[in-house]
Order: sequence, then structure tokens, then C-alpha cells
Amino acid sequence: MIPNILSIAGSDCCGGAGIQADIKAISANGGYAMSVIAALTAQNTRAVTQVQITRPDMVLAQIRAIRDDIRIDAVKIGMLGTAEVIAAVAQGLEGLRCPVVLDPVMVAKSGARLLDESAVSALCGHLLPRATIITPNLPEAADLLGRREAKTTDDMAEQAQALLALGPRHVLLKGGHLPGGDSPDLLVGDGRARWFAATRVVSKNTHGTGCTLSAALATQLALGLTVPRAVERAKRYTTDAIAAAGALSVGHGHGPVHHFHNQKGI
Repeated sequence: MIPNILSIAGSDCCGGAGIQADIKAISANGGYAMSVIAALTAQNTRAVTQVQITRPDMVLAQIRAIRDDIRIDAVKIGMLGTAEVIAAVAQGLEGLRCPVVLDPVMVAKSGARLLDESAVSALCGHLLPRATIITPNLPEAADLLGRREAKTTDDMAEQAQALLALGPRHVLLKGGHLPGGDSPDLLVGDGRARWFAATRVVSKNTHGTGCTLSAALATQLALGLTVPRAVERAKRYTTDAIAAAGALSVGHGHGPVHHFHNQKGI
């Protein structure tokens, strides 16, 4: 049975991140993608020029419309923007029993802030405790914890445990912002810690990598994989999508990854 994956996130009109990246990643990983649009963004590969947050009641209405009719096998949560939207999402997901992957989108690759600073506490209070796994990068982890950004793997280990204490069942702390040629990620949860070592893929085409990874991860969890195995598959898919991005010609800044690199004829 093909699993149904719900993405709750912002729309990226240039197609590389947000809802659009999620739909592509979910589809490429074998799921049926559904979407709740929490924000509209005007952006391209170089900059975010405008953001319009969806009214909380409309966010809630979208979730309820889907839940009234369609089985949801996993949820991926991305950009939400404000505390009010976060509260609406929490209300809409009440009682839903399926994996929830939370990618705490806070700042775009261009530097534009996508989550109000005042909404960070709402994210921690309403949604982190509901998450099966959260997937912050190092700046996002620092933002959630109110600390300086991790600079070493020891820092990462300490901050991953601090994030776990906020309530999610697992934390995948992404180390792509560490200096050097390696890009290690750390998975903690269930009393265990596991490092995923990787050599950094040098590419300017990294727009939407966090969205892509978390959407792929939600799909793999919906397919019944354990968290470590789902992380492993989602990471491999995302790494290969970055490596294959040279086949695309999209924009003049941080281009998108190639979501359908593993599909014949595409």
C-alpha cells in the first residue's frame, strides 16, 4: 500500500524548497503527497523577497479537511512562521497517531528569517513534544536552545541531548555547518546515539536540502522502517539528489537538488 504523507509547510514558488520540494521528495520515495500551505513566499534561488503567513483558521481548516476524508500515515512539518499558526497545527494534529517529522525551519539559505523569534517558545511547547523526530541544522538547534552554534562534534552531542530533553522521541542534528570537509549527522533517542559520517558534497545546488531530507524521512517512516534505517535511506537519497543537481539549470544562486535523480527517464 502506498502511504499518504501530509506536508505542513510554506510554499516556494521557485520549486526548490518548502511544499514543492516535499511533494517531489515524497513522490520520489514512494509516497502519496498531500499539503497544508502555512505560508506563501516570493523567492528564487537568490533571495526571499516577501512572505505572507496563512491565517491560522485556514491552516486548521486544511488539516481538518484532509483528516475528515483521508488516512494520514506520516506528517512532515516545515515552515510555520508564527506562534498562532503553530498553535493551529498543534490543534489540527490532536489525536493523530502516526510518525511526525518536524523540520524547524527558521532562516532561509538567503538569510531571510522564516520564523518569528517570538514563536520559538511556541514551537518548543506545542510541537516538539509531539514529534517522532526533529531535524534541525546547527543554527536552528542553537536558536531552539538559546545557545551559541555548535562548532565541534562534542558541542553537537551536548546540544542533541538538550534538544531531546525538550520532548521529541528522536533528534537528528545535522552537522553540515561544521567547518572542514566532513558533514556528520547525529541521531539520538531511545537511549542511543548514532553518528552518520559523510564527506561533504561540494555544490552550490543545496536549496531545499533540509525540506527534502525531512520529507524523505517521513515517507520512509510511513513505509514502516525503524528510525535509524529511515534516516539512513533519507540521507542517502538527499546526498544523491545534491550530487545529481548539476543536471538541472535553475536560477543563478543556490539551485535546487535533483529530486528525481533516481527515476528512469527523468
